[in-house]
Amino acid sequence: MSDQNLKSRLKNGEVVVGPFVNLASDALIEIAAYAGFDFVILDTEHGPLDIQTAETLCRVSAGVGISPIVRIRENDPPQVLRALDIGAEGVQVPQICTGADAESLVHAAKYAPEGMRGVSPYTRAARYFSDGPKIFERLNAGSMILIHVEGVEGLENIDDIIKVPGLDVIFLGPYDLSQSLGIPGQVNDPRVVDRMREAAKQINSVGLTVGTFADGPEAANKWIEAGVRYISMSVDTGIYLDGCRRMLGEVKKS
Repeated sequence: MSDQNLKSRLKNGEVVVGPFVNLASDALIEIAAYAGFDFVILDTEHGPLDIQTAETLCRVSAGVGISPIVRIRENDPPQVLRALDIGAEGVQVPQICTGADAESLVHAAKYAPEGMRGVSPYTRAARYFSDGPKIFERLNAGSMILIHVEGVEGLENIDDIIKVPGLDVIFLGPYDLSQSLGIPGQVNDPRVVDRMREAAKQINSVGLTVGTFADGPEAANKWIEAGVRYISMSVDTGIYLDGCRRMLGEVKKS
């Protein structure tokens, strides 16, 4: 990890933007980097990516200077370990609902004395032990923990969650929150927006980074104005679909 990784950029107050990635395509990672995105979220929860493919895409990301984040399926220590061992700059974990959930995640993601992440010095993240044991201190300092708070229960416990040391980004999930409120998919409903805005204020007040998902630039700009600095904008499949539709819409077929 360089001194200008995603974690240090967020600490410097930057706004960063990147898409979710569902497709196992080296070329799409390169294109995302050349387009100017700051990071990619390699999605092993909703997407079909497996851990070996995610490691390959982490290598591609490093080669073109874009930060790889791996979203795992659940708050499960072996999944946390594998995501970080393959060299992701951070692990993004869904459905964190309580302070205890967050504490167990930090315990799995950090080496002692901050946690009890399983130790293997011969991983890509540890540079195959080429730097010796100091790599573990460096990984503790450089790796990111990004958590999804995406339901009513999580928002009700947000004060306890944001007190947990070791967290970097609190990602507010609008779609799951809309479902939790009984209005699935209605992410612009005031009941969703107001709850997210209030949570963003609480998170920013303790110096943590707020993240969320935006379907496109309009939503992204709205949330940036509300204090969100980690913007997941669309999905690779959605970006391709939108591009195809726009081009076809300009073709005169009759």
